[in-house]
Amino acid sequence: MSLDRALAPDPYDLLPQVPSFTVTSADVTDGQPLDELFAHTSVGGKNLSPQLAWSGFPEETGGFAVTCFDPDAPTGSGFWHWVLVNLPVAVTALDRGTDSLPEGAFCVRNDYGDLSYGGAAPPPGDRPHRYVFAVHAIDVDALEVTPGATPAYVGFNLTFHTLARATIRPTFQVRG
Repeated sequence: MSLDRALAPDPYDLLPQVPSFTVTSADVTDGQPLDELFAHTSVGGKNLSPQLAWSGFPEETGGFAVTCFDPDAPTGSGFWHWVLVNLPVAVTALDRGTDSLPEGAFCVRNDYGDLSYGGAAPPPGDRPHRYVFAVHAIDVDALEVTPGATPAYVGFNLTFHTLARATIRPTFQVRG
């Protein structure tokens, strides 16, 4: 049973525009379906975060945040799958399934309630969902947030500290 609703706007279309830079991945491709490796265990996936690498960010970048958001989740507010903050400027890549973070970097609770990456898991039979993986180049070494912050609060802080943003938007669907 497909949920009949219009596509939600891309979340970054609603925020102040910032320059872009390059994000690449050996694991995910813009506009293409995610492999089940990167889907949540509730839909048969392995719940691994994909490999990401980035370059070409502004010279004045102080650090990074990496997020993954599903604007198509049937919640009225989307679904946060990953909110990783305070990556040092020297970190320009994350390995697949990364669970070892540099000192000072941490995840805030995703919408599954976990302090980690949570894979794609749209409702069975729903249309393909978009998963917006974003790397945010920020103008400070670290955002003033704690692991207890909500993804919305982190997003609010990112709005005022993002110098540039790079995104990849793969999709995922669970056949019903």
